[in-house]
Amino acid sequence: MSDTPIIQIRNLSKSYGSKLVLKNLSLDIFPGQVLGYIGPNGAGKSTTVKILAGLIPDFEGEVFVNGFSMADDPLEIKKLIGYVPENAEIYDVLTPMEYLDFIGKLYGMEEASLHDRAKKLLVAFGLASNTDDRMDTFSKGMKQKVLLIAGIIHNPKIIILDEPLSGLDANAVIMIKELIMRLAKEGKTIFYCSHMMDIVEKVADRILLINKGEIIADGTFESLKQNHSDTLERIFSKLTGREDSGSEADAIINAFD
Repeated sequence: MSDTPIIQIRNLSKSYGSKLVLKNLSLDIFPGQVLGYIGPNGAGKSTTVKILAGLIPDFEGEVFVNGFSMADDPLEIKKLIGYVPENAEIYDVLTPMEYLDFIGKLYGMEEASLHDRAKKLLVAFGLASNTDDRMDTFSKGMKQKVLLIAGIIHNPKIIILDEPLSGLDANAVIMIKELIMRLAKEGKTIFYCSHMMDIVEKVADRILLINKGEIIADGTFESLKQNHSDTLERIFSKLTGREDSGSEADAIINAFD
C-alpha cells in the first residue's frame, strides 16, 4: 500500500440552511484501502459521498484526489472515480448494452473496447441473456448489477459504493464481497458506505464511524473490537448512543397487547 494518500480531506464542512451536516472533517485515504464508512441516518455519510463524487460543489474546506483539487479540477477527479449511488435513476427504457455504451462514452472510452468490456462484465454478472432486453422489465437486483457494472466499466482508481448490495440475492452478495477484495488487491481504493455491519466487518480493512458530522471512530475492526470488546453492530450502537434497540423492539411488541 502506498504511503501517499489518494484522497485527502481537510476541514470539510457542509451546511444545509442552518443545519451543519459535516463539521471540519479531515482524513487521508490510501490506494488499495477498503474503507467502510458507517453512521446513523443523518450523520453526514451521503453528503460526504456526494462531495467526493463531485455532485455537491459548494462546501467549505479542501478535497484533493490524486493531487487534483475538487474545487479547481472536478472533471479530472470524476475521471478517476466510479460511483454506485444508493438510489440511482437508471434509464430503464434502454437495454444494458445501450446504457453501458452511454456511460462508457461519457468517460471517453473507445467504442470497440467499451463494447467488449461491457459484454464480458454482463456475462460475469449473470446478465448475458439480458443484454438486449429493455431494463424496465428487470428486477431491482438486475438493475443494481447494471449500476455496479456502470460504476467500474472505465476501470477507475477509486470506487465509491453507497449501499451497493441493495436488491441482490445471496449469491450476488458473495460475489460482490469477493470482487471488492480483489479490486483492492489490484490497488483500487474502495469507499464503501453501508448500514450492513456484518458485510463491513468482512470487507473493510479500515472502518470510519461518523456521527453528527464528525468522525468518532477510525481503525480496523480488530482495533475497534479491542477497544470496545464487542461486535461492530454493538460498537456502532454504543458510540452513537443507540443502545436501547431491545427496549424499542419490546415497545413494538407490547403495542399489540
